[in-house]
Amino acid sequence: MITPEDLIALVRNYNPKTNADKIAEAFAYGEEMHHGQFRHSGERYFSHPVAVAALLTEQRLDDATIITALLHDTIEDTKASYEEVAARFGDEVAELVDGVTKLTNLQLSSRETKQAENFRKLFMAMSKDLRVILVKLADRLHNMRTIKAMRPEKQAQKARETMDIYAPLAGRMGMQWMREELEDLAFKVLNPEGRQSIIRRFVTLQRETGDVIHRITGDMRTELDKAGIEAEVFGRAKKPYSIWRKMQAKDQGFSRLSDIYGFRVITQCEEDSYRALGCIHQRWRAVPGRFKDYISQPKSNGYRSIHTTVSGRDGKRVEVQIRTRQMHDVAETGVAAHWSYRDGVRSQNPFAVDPAKWIASLTEQFDAEEDHDEFLEAVKLEMYSDQVFCFTPKGDVTKLPKGATPIDFAYAIHTRIGHACVGAKIDGIRVPLWTRIRNGQSVEVITAEGQSPQVSWLEIATTGKARTAIRRALREADRARFVKLGRELARSAFEHVERKATDKALETAARALRIDTVNELLAQLGAAEITTHDVVQAVYPELTLQEGEVVSPRRAVIGLEAGQSFERAPCCQPLPGERIIGITYRGRGVVVHAADCDRLVSFESQPERWMDVHWHSGTHAAAYGVSLELTIGNDAGVLGRICTLIGEKKANISNLEFSDRKPDFYRLMINVELRDVEQLHSLMLTLEAESDVAEVARFREKPETRQISG
Repeated sequence: MITPEDLIALVRNYNPKTNADKIAEAFAYGEEMHHGQFRHSGERYFSHPVAVAALLTEQRLDDATIITALLHDTIEDTKASYEEVAARFGDEVAELVDGVTKLTNLQLSSRETKQAENFRKLFMAMSKDLRVILVKLADRLHNMRTIKAMRPEKQAQKARETMDIYAPLAGRMGMQWMREELEDLAFKVLNPEGRQSIIRRFVTLQRETGDVIHRITGDMRTELDKAGIEAEVFGRAKKPYSIWRKMQAKDQGFSRLSDIYGFRVITQCEEDSYRALGCIHQRWRAVPGRFKDYISQPKSNGYRSIHTTVSGRDGKRVEVQIRTRQMHDVAETGVAAHWSYRDGVRSQNPFAVDPAKWIASLTEQFDAEEDHDEFLEAVKLEMYSDQVFCFTPKGDVTKLPKGATPIDFAYAIHTRIGHACVGAKIDGIRVPLWTRIRNGQSVEVITAEGQSPQVSWLEIATTGKARTAIRRALREADRARFVKLGRELARSAFEHVERKATDKALETAARALRIDTVNELLAQLGAAEITTHDVVQAVYPELTLQEGEVVSPRRAVIGLEAGQSFERAPCCQPLPGERIIGITYRGRGVVVHAADCDRLVSFESQPERWMDVHWHSGTHAAAYGVSLELTIGNDAGVLGRICTLIGEKKANISNLEFSDRKPDFYRLMINVELRDVEQLHSLMLTLEAESDVAEVARFREKPETRQISG
């Protein structure tokens, strides 16, 4: 544990005017209050508050925040009181300590409390003084760094809470470095096998290519020096979780990712940033579609930087970020830039924005939302979102989260435009409403009188604003339809357990779920606000799936009509865990497609055939075939090792067919039977980590090209 003198020296590095006596007093008081207390690791407990305070000095925070870190557990875990802390250290520190204590007591992952309501309280606490959340984030970071001393079940709980709440919150506050470390520490607990496979792949890559970072950094410095641009250049490998997330999002293997390495160029002024961009693009080939200018269009948390991806040495793609020193300070510290000191005075950074405005706008936006779970969903969507910038036909810029669709764009313009949307054009070309908008595109919304929101839009929309508006409109305008749909869903669900959805059974379910009337129960069921599992379990808990019970394939899809059967579309081979759309066929039942299947475009003009269906939320049997395309080395024993790896992942090989044989490699198609999409991703990652596997991809059929006569 560091000494009070060491801590004061850390503060004096950026704030020579610090009140050293008051920090020393807080150190002594905290040490006295925590005397005799120990952590799970056996260390003295006070070592934890001291470590939290030291973390906050890295962000150059004020004395009050450092003292709060030293005392943040005293009111909760010792005989210290609010009044005593206020008398010794002032009302400001006492309020901050009390705020951190309240955050700690929220128990955001507790099953006994409404997580959404706790989120509301968290935002309220943050809005009073943002330094509260800075201390709490540093507290969580140190706890995650030392999590090994906890019981395994406690580790998993803390890791999930960190991944769901604290990591995205840190990112939204602009503290990207903290978000990345929190995510990676949680990833290490939740999926150690996946993380190790990424690390092994990195080691193999470095052995094959050498020190790529050192070489490319040197090349960039040379080019910038030639152009007379004074700048610093840094390179790094991405965190394992960051790579894992990109692999999941893009459904690509490790070897196909373009941004495993990242480089930063820190310039003296904004003009030099653009000169550096030109210099890099002259030396290396820019990758189309991978350029973002967050200097001219900053993110809402104040982040400014130029992002580009170029083909570097040996054809390797690398991501480059270019920004000024002041922009870099905001990018590294985020909200902490408001409280940071330099040379004894509060630093004035022109690029720092007030995150309190984001909290206020977010709370206001969803304050009227009646359903707390919808509030929670919307908050998480807001926190996880990155941004794209698109244009209206008049040239006005609209900010949307990454992955947004024309539906989100329409509601961003005005709720009335969203409700009346019937189609969209992107860059002048008619596109389906589920199309993902990319940076720089021009979007035009096509509207029609009499149009109203569709249930399927909830699967298409990604922004909290759009989803909230759609749900509200559906509740108000389509209550009768929801009641009818809910009755059908209830009948089908009760038939699954060989019972009837009688009025008496539904009345019993409504009472058990504390819903006023049967019609309200059916309306909520039809609007997907409650699940059929909830309703059936309320009446017949002994007949619903028990923990550990496997979902039968015939019961795997929810939302089918009575007597309807389903089959998986061979073109996209959807798996449990993926978003799905049902297409009806006469005499064939329902064919289930993945929501992103290219073949759905051919059904766009037949909306009456679309069905809103989803997979059962339970554990599925390993009965769903998926085709994988592999390219492997032509060496003895390689195929055997591949088959062994597949078996170790609890997947069954149903067919194996070679498509190409060359002296140095084989191409083959392997059909495997899997439980869900998570097992697929885990299997593909394991195969990618095998050094003799050059490429592995999920097979998807492409729609046939059709000639359209004019």
